[in-house]
Amino acid sequence: MHNILEYLEKHSENSENTSKFEDNDNEMTYKTMTLSAKRIGSAISRWGCERKPIAIYLDKSINELACFFGVIYSGNFYVPIDPELPLQRIKTIFDVLNPVGVIAEKNIKSEYKDYFEQYNLAYYADLIKETIDESLLMCIRRKSIDTDPIYALFTSGSTGIPKGVVVCHRSVIDYAEWVKNKFFVNSDSILGNQTPFYFSMSVLDIYGALAAGASLCLIPKRLFMFPLELSNYLTRKKVNMIYWVPTALSMFNRFHALEKIELPFLKKILFAGEVMPTKYINEWRKKFPTILYANLFGPTEITDIGIYYILDREFSDEEPLPIGKVCENVDAFIISENGALVQESDCEGELFIRGTFLAMGYYNDWEKTKEVFVQNPLNDMYPEIVYKTGDIVKYNDYGEMIYVGRKDFQVKHMGNRIELGEIENCVNSLSAVENCVCIIDKEKDCIVLFYSGSADKEMIIKKCREKLPTYMTPNKVIKLEELPLNRNGKVDRRRLFEIWKIGV
Repeated sequence: MHNILEYLEKHSENSENTSKFEDNDNEMTYKTMTLSAKRIGSAISRWGCERKPIAIYLDKSINELACFFGVIYSGNFYVPIDPELPLQRIKTIFDVLNPVGVIAEKNIKSEYKDYFEQYNLAYYADLIKETIDESLLMCIRRKSIDTDPIYALFTSGSTGIPKGVVVCHRSVIDYAEWVKNKFFVNSDSILGNQTPFYFSMSVLDIYGALAAGASLCLIPKRLFMFPLELSNYLTRKKVNMIYWVPTALSMFNRFHALEKIELPFLKKILFAGEVMPTKYINEWRKKFPTILYANLFGPTEITDIGIYYILDREFSDEEPLPIGKVCENVDAFIISENGALVQESDCEGELFIRGTFLAMGYYNDWEKTKEVFVQNPLNDMYPEIVYKTGDIVKYNDYGEMIYVGRKDFQVKHMGNRIELGEIENCVNSLSAVENCVCIIDKEKDCIVLFYSGSADKEMIIKKCREKLPTYMTPNKVIKLEELPLNRNGKVDRRRLFEIWKIGV
């Protein structure tokens, strides 16, 4: 198998498959989705470009999915653009991307329309009416190979310049097969999607479902502020598998809704993207003990994840959940600060990952690509590219990996090296704390802890002094009604730093 569309066509031709793609307004069967994608692909194919980026500027919907598959049919790769981005941010992305086309809805704002027209602007409503050219699509397919790119996802860059992570068919196929086999996804599965399509976690939802011929249900964004409505929606749609960021999952805990809901169809809960407070997952396991829970870990640069842990034992609220062991056909290893391979438990180092899941690099950015897609430091005999993640991890006594923090969250304070994540884990274990995040003001050598919940500051300071060295106790503790979230549904650390700088 060398092209992701083979999944779509296989399940489209299976008359017994009743699975579908649906959002809040529409639904498509696999056959309908295939025909829609072929129409879009035929239209784009007439532009005469191959292996080029095409930006998709649509709200998350099954129409956007049809555009993704249509772009792939044309022999090009898609780039989802968040419609809520300010135009200036899109211009910054397009300066790097220089797409050969943009697909949008006809009702876009005039300033966006005027800007997109220089990039061959096309409208979904027009593309979907095009005639399918089977011979042209077949010609494109014959020339395609499994290392052709399928998409590019833009992530925030440390310098303010977005980085476009390019991923090929082979990586997505390998990942989708692992998802399907590890979590027993089949045509009876109904995946409830939470994450935006410009976020790598959506790759599991889209292509895990596609590989298995499963149904994919795009959950309306607004429901993630109303846990009772959300649980009713999941039950009504018979969703039996979800893969959400912990902030979305822990909303049920923070709103004290867990004891009020029933989820009779839900069988698997997967989470990734940020640290899951153990106290929250303990409450879920107590309420729904028969559900499978899995902690998944990995960056956009390895398709989505490469390490996972299926919860198989009890944890205290103060214990961090393991990120676990590697997926099939993935290898991960830890390199210490002095360049040695870490094999002992409780010894920290940077995580490196190798295998087919690896992305191709950053689009139109050789310098940043070479910084993190590097020669395997354990192999000096032949070329072997590995990804240098910037994540600090260690092994526990079970041989499982434990996430410690980001290398860029590892800071010096009062002459001591500390992990901000260790402070967060300590404070998050308090039942009266809903969520917390630490930042450091390097100019003032000041650790600032933001939190939400009913705990008072004295309680938090006391907990830190009981569990942590004195130099790790936050210098400032600031309570907020809610911690701000970024576009991916994770806590927005940059916004918290801005709040600290302007004062609260």
